Amino acid sequence: MPDAVIVSAVRTPIGTARKGTLAATSGERLATHVVREAVRRAGVAPELVDDVILAEALYGGGDLARYAAVAAGLRSAPGMAVNRHCAGGLSAVAAAAAGIRSGMDRAVVAGGVQSSSTAPKLTWPVLPDSDLDPYRMPPTFPYTEHATDDVSLSVGWSTAVEVGITRREMDEWALRSHRRAVRAIDAGVFADEIAPLKVTRADGSVVEFASDEHPRRDTDLAGLAGLKPLHPEIADFSITAGNASGVNDAAAALTVVSDAFAAEHGLEPLAVIRAWASAGTDPGRTGMAAVEVIPRVLARAGITARDVAVWEINEAFASVPVAACRVLGLDEEKVNPYGSGCSLGHPVGASGARMLTTLTHHLRRAGSGIAVAAMCAGGGQAGAVVIEAV
Repeated sequence: MPDAVIVSAVRTPIGTARKGTLAATSGERLATHVVREAVRRAGVAPELVDDVILAEALYGGGDLARYAAVAAGLRSAPGMAVNRHCAGGLSAVAAAAAGIRSGMDRAVVAGGVQSSSTAPKLTWPVLPDSDLDPYRMPPTFPYTEHATDDVSLSVGWSTAVEVGITRREMDEWALRSHRRAVRAIDAGVFADEIAPLKVTRADGSVVEFASDEHPRRDTDLAGLAGLKPLHPEIADFSITAGNASGVNDAAAALTVVSDAFAAEHGLEPLAVIRAWASAGTDPGRTGMAAVEVIPRVLARAGITARDVAVWEINEAFASVPVAACRVLGLDEEKVNPYGSGCSLGHPVGASGARMLTTLTHHLRRAGSGIAVAAMCAGGGQAGAVVIEAV
């Protein structure tokens, strides 16, 4: 069976939605930029790319993968849209790896894109009068009292309650996330993975966007503690804007090829994809799905948590990685060393691919080791991928 190896991994800087640098940049442009750059950096001839697979979320339909393939000059590569909400980027890369390990494909570009700033706002008819009301997206699950599209309840709060996580613990995790992200930016850690792009801003000015803009340098524990809970009507509610992820714009793409293809074309593998897994749980405890998928993906890779050098467990809410560390006994120092959703931001469709991009470059610098990306996803879902340095 062929191995699926990553020969390039690239992303845009992450913008703050609606008021940041990418507020007027479409998802189509973001997707095209990273697909083109992923292929260029890999050194793969465009006509040899078998497919382009991109996650997208909260768009209500479309196929940005095919758009990006054509716009990036990969006209012979079809495109497939993947939607597993937050975990879509991980699922896109897993689909690429599956095609390669089965022998059906030899070279695939996979990743995800999110332009929360420019995503269309949908309406739908509400019976019996058929008035058009705002409609964010097709529902992922039947809504109940305990599971709606208010993710502060079904992800952040439910996880904190189930595991017994305090407001202070979440705020402390969020603060550390910002500090780690700022430290990484200042040290140039993300330089090799980011593909800067020229952006026309809403005021008509043109700038080169080259660095993540969401992390806050002025965050401190007192400031986080002073933020109002998102649901003050609920006793002891502890989820705030400070210990939750941002709303963001970004795209990321990885070129995944068979080990034989890499050898044949003189490509240098950065990492090998060892395993992947998805999981589901009750939608009312969505955050815990990220905890439950980790043992599954470790078992598929034939490893234990002790074998993992670095983790990224997405901070959709700070309660999620705190819960994973507590329930699974993970070393917090190895989790999210460069920040995650609370600091870098959470561009939903792109986050999984962004996480794998960051971890791939981490392993490349380290020269050895195993990394795991894991995250919950809307409706009680989760995804995880294991990669190893080559």
